[in-house]
Amino acid sequence: MAASDVKRFLIFGPPGAGKGTQAPKLVEALGVKHLSTGDMLRAAVANKTELGLQAKAAMNAGQLVSDALVIGIVKEALATCDKGFLLDGFPRTVPQTEALCDYLDEQNTPLTAVVNLEVPHEILEERICGRRIHKPSGRSYHIVFNPPKEEGKDDVTGEPLIQRKDDCPEKLTERLAAFNGQTMPVLEYVSNKYGADIVKNIDANVHPSQVWVNICTALNIPAEDN
Repeated sequence: MAASDVKRFLIFGPPGAGKGTQAPKLVEALGVKHLSTGDMLRAAVANKTELGLQAKAAMNAGQLVSDALVIGIVKEALATCDKGFLLDGFPRTVPQTEALCDYLDEQNTPLTAVVNLEVPHEILEERICGRRIHKPSGRSYHIVFNPPKEEGKDDVTGEPLIQRKDDCPEKLTERLAAFNGQTMPVLEYVSNKYGADIVKNIDANVHPSQVWVNICTALNIPAEDN
């Protein structure tokens, strides 16, 4: 595969924008590796890498995993992605973005695009509070907009779905404040560095199937229902 054909994407958006629904479809359509922050961290801990052991020690001590550790773990994961990647949940801050872009530029593998899912904040509460997750796989459902085939059960495994503790109105307010203050500036940084065209703004305030069509149109890929 030629280097120019390798896709390096970020999926971006506020809590409840639909990243968990659209990311697996993008991964399948593009043939890239799905890199979510939680999965990368869990894998590093499970594999007992040096950075994973440091992260485990921090978590066991009730501390947040530092930016330096998270960035190191992401770099380790990126080194295994010769066929491209979709980063999900990272970067969350401008310093993380700067470190990511510097690393990719050093490898002569700059970002291809940022898929930015846009949803009005007043819509997000209904989305968040109705969300249900299959924890082992990360598959995401919604009791109204994207219900599982059997209530409370994952479509693939039949295992129980859960509601995350922070999927409630009170926590959403805190998460949106953090998103607006710390994460939204990521888009400006990337646009300034690579040009405004790298950010693909997607209307995600529609049915998930239409969001997928909007993404495919923006990225010029076939809009087959994956």
